[in-house]
Amino acid sequence: MDLELLNKEFASIKAELRVLRAESDIRRIMARYMLLCDVPLPEHGLDGQGRLREIVNLFSADARWEGVGSYYDNQFGASVGHEQLYEHFERFFKPGSPQMILNCHYLTCEQIHVRGEEAEGQWVHFQPWIFDDGSSVLRSSRLNNAFRCVDGVWKMSRYRTENVFIAPLPNGWATNVPDRSVLMTPGLKVAARA
Repeated sequence: MDLELLNKEFASIKAELRVLRAESDIRRIMARYMLLCDVPLPEHGLDGQGRLREIVNLFSADARWEGVGSYYDNQFGASVGHEQLYEHFERFFKPGSPQMILNCHYLTCEQIHVRGEEAEGQWVHFQPWIFDDGSSVLRSSRLNNAFRCVDGVWKMSRYRTENVFIAPLPNGWATNVPDRSVLMTPGLKVAARA
């Protein structure tokens, strides 16, 4: 086989591998972000401050988190940089009245576009919010996020969310809502069924 052709094919395979690795890293960032935003938090051993640090660490130092569109502009606005992101998430997880007892994130319709050391991704996002007063809503939004490779590590450089719909759910629609997650508890013994 011609050495020049072999080198071209090898370069093509390396480029494709870089894209596949970037896509995989971006998927892990999004999955980690969603898990860390779930209530109750399924990550064993993280307190509230640890959760905030883990979330902010997924973002580049100059990252922007923003709600856009007629509904989310007013509700979320924009936060830029680690300090503002930390404050944004601190407000979100601050106990309120009514208190959120469940928030679980579901992502679908993924598209990831890698261009060298930068990338963009789009998703549709669903999440039920359940509160301790019995009220609940189902929220859906579109995400258009940007990512950048910083010192060899992919980070989110922009999180942009736009409301698709918010649907009130009837009281009591969900049963058996846990007050904590034990899923990732080390050494958890599972009882055998009789």
